[in-house]
Amino acid sequence: MTGELTLLGVRHHGPGSARAVGAALRALEPDAVLIEGPPEADPIIALAADPEMVPPVALLAHAVEDPARAAFWPFAGFSPEWVAIRYALAAGVPVRFIDLPAGSSFALRATGQTPEDGEEPAVDPVAVLAAAAGNGDPEAWWEDVVEHRHPGADPLAPFAAVAAAMAELRDPEVGTPGSPGVRPEGPSAGRAARFGGRPGACAAGRRDELREAYMRQQIRAARRAGHRRIAVVCGAWHVPALAAQPAASADRALLAGLPKKLKTEITWVPWTHRRLAQRTGYGAGIESPGWYQHLFDNPGPAAGGTGMARWLTRAAELLRAQDHPVSPAHVIEAVRLAETLAAVRGRPAPGLAESLDAVRAVLCDGSEVALALVREQLVVGEALGRVPAAAPTVPLQRDLTRLQRTLRLKPAAAVRELTLDLRKELDAGRSRLLHRLRLLGIDWGTGARSAANSTGTFRESWRLCYEPEFAVRVVEAAQWGSTVEEAATAKVAAAAGRAADLPALTRLAEQCLVAQLPAALPAVMRALADRAALDSDTARLAEALPALVRALRYGDVRGTDGGTLEGVAHGLADRICVGLPPACAGLDAEGAAAMRARLDAVHGAIGLLERRTGAAVSAPAPAAAGPAHALAAAPPSTAPAALAERWARALDALARREPRARAAGAAGLGGAVPGLLRGRAVRLLLDDGRLDAAEAARRLRLALSTASAPADAAGWIEGFLSGGGALLLHDPQLLALLDGWLAEVPAGAFVDLLPLLRRTFAAVEAGVLRTVASRVATGRPAGGAGGPSGSPEQPLDQARADAALPTVLRLLGRHPSPEPSPAGARPWIPRQPDRRSAA
Repeated sequence: MTGELTLLGVRHHGPGSARAVGAALRALEPDAVLIEGPPEADPIIALAADPEMVPPVALLAHAVEDPARAAFWPFAGFSPEWVAIRYALAAGVPVRFIDLPAGSSFALRATGQTPEDGEEPAVDPVAVLAAAAGNGDPEAWWEDVVEHRHPGADPLAPFAAVAAAMAELRDPEVGTPGSPGVRPEGPSAGRAARFGGRPGACAAGRRDELREAYMRQQIRAARRAGHRRIAVVCGAWHVPALAAQPAASADRALLAGLPKKLKTEITWVPWTHRRLAQRTGYGAGIESPGWYQHLFDNPGPAAGGTGMARWLTRAAELLRAQDHPVSPAHVIEAVRLAETLAAVRGRPAPGLAESLDAVRAVLCDGSEVALALVREQLVVGEALGRVPAAAPTVPLQRDLTRLQRTLRLKPAAAVRELTLDLRKELDAGRSRLLHRLRLLGIDWGTGARSAANSTGTFRESWRLCYEPEFAVRVVEAAQWGSTVEEAATAKVAAAAGRAADLPALTRLAEQCLVAQLPAALPAVMRALADRAALDSDTARLAEALPALVRALRYGDVRGTDGGTLEGVAHGLADRICVGLPPACAGLDAEGAAAMRARLDAVHGAIGLLERRTGAAVSAPAPAAAGPAHALAAAPPSTAPAALAERWARALDALARREPRARAAGAAGLGGAVPGLLRGRAVRLLLDDGRLDAAEAARRLRLALSTASAPADAAGWIEGFLSGGGALLLHDPQLLALLDGWLAEVPAGAFVDLLPLLRRTFAAVEAGVLRTVASRVATGRPAGGAGGPSGSPEQPLDQARADAALPTVLRLLGRHPSPEPSPAGARPWIPRQPDRRSAA
């Protein structure tokens, strides 16, 4: 360090380094401040002084031709670089970024000339220094040595010590005689053994060499500009290389090999503490940004502050808000415990480890669940930065910001639930925005389960969480249009032409309707109609139909025209009815389970579609005694059959297919159909009232006969009971048949069937299982005159039932019609007998 150049080596995002930088700059009063960062940001660096700029924020640079090629430079309130920027802008001192341009970095990565993408060397120098000091925890060592220190009489002394330490770790060639902290000779064998076992264990990579050469060139340019007191704020790792200042020709020769820079754009974007804590992606790898912000804002005892007391008070406030019993006495004891632990462990002041131990032991009573809340809210934090409106953005981002203000949908780093009522204009607008953003790949909101458990289409529940990477996705999506609606429309139209299969197109049509993109719907519908006409796979058609019907329901509540979509849905439903029985033949267990899920989905979709069109045909009254194939034998109607009727016939045809054991001898039936699907078809027909209980019992008897394989019969039961087992209580004959079949299954086959039977009955309601078990245990699975306890059934007391009927109707929301009663007569409710006296 000379009177002309002062190198302030820091650890990025360190509160102790930030305080030291502020003190050093105030003492030096430089006439130029140079900071490690992308020089493309020089035109917008002045925005850091805007009152609307609130850290954490980040510089976002991206290639113009390839927006996905992007990089972030995050800044927190406790970042040394941020402190230097704010000091220079407040003092009116020129401030510039001097790192390798972002365009050059993008070009290097595109050409594969730099194998490493990280900013840090392969070996963490802090970890190496901590190991040399005999401390196995690098973070705790750095906290004790740097973060808990406060500027003393000489504000430059910490930087000289850090420069000397880094010089010990760098290559032998780094540095020249006379450079501060740099020895002209390389590390001796003893020093090499201390720092990794070989000289140059922490050697700089090619990218670091290029960056440092560029930074030296920028320092020379500042000198040529006439600056005489230059302060350089950079990572401590680079200080020895910048202090060396080799010949300018050597740096120019090194930089001559750089590829042509990519054209880039750069802006400020909000950042979050949670993103700072991540080590992957664009994270900074800071494990405790919330704690570091506290250290920066609240000095410790060394500076006469009460930082630990404030920290534990915030923890107590957080826990009390979650109904944890924490009193001021707890806080006092926690402060004492943290200070005692620091003294026992030989630390100059309580650190994060001591504070968390005190919180766990005193405030949380040893609960890791409560401690996890403190870690999430205070150690990491949920701070979200803010940038001024003057920051340069793409038109799509400006439109998104306008919509956020109009819809009062403020981005937030914390996860929150949002329930929308689509009958309200404001909520409908929010829904449109969130759905359109999802189509653009910006998952600001994701679907969540409604707390009200509503099944109506007018209610939506979302889980909102803003991520800083959304800024990159907005830039990527800007190629599709300058507004959110325009961009979503263009992207959907392009996606329709690239859709791989029919289910993907139907999902796209559903998304198009819920996002209310009428301009994109014709392209989607053309692709959907063309693909539906050519697709002959019944399974894919069955996957596509439910999404189409859901889209029609969404269209009802959102007021969109779904006429074309409805026609395609009816066409798909007709083709499914025709192709269902053959598509279910010859399936293995996994294929049968998948087809059963499709069967249930299509059944519900056809019911919704039939109710929507108003063409539902009333189901024929089930006959008490009739032929087994009454549905198939029904005479054809002169008019086109209703959709529900055609679907019922398809289910009946599926239910009548032969099982695996008899398929080889079944001529003309198209092969074996798994019992899982045949049983499910019978259950759907029974629930719709197209089969009566007697016919269902007859079919169950056939499925459980000795001619059927035990595995096929067990599959039939699973499909039949998958809709709920309450019918076993209402129809004792079915329960008796099932009980008799189980009693007659051979011992060897029963062991093989046991896993399947357990899976089947695991889905039955617990109350139903208990009642079934009690009836089977009493030896009366077929029911009888007695109740479950064997006592005779009591006759119905009509007078008591009539007296309770008005109250029941009011509870159901129905008003009973008044009936004439004798004058002066009042309903009489007899008193219940006192069971205690009877006992």
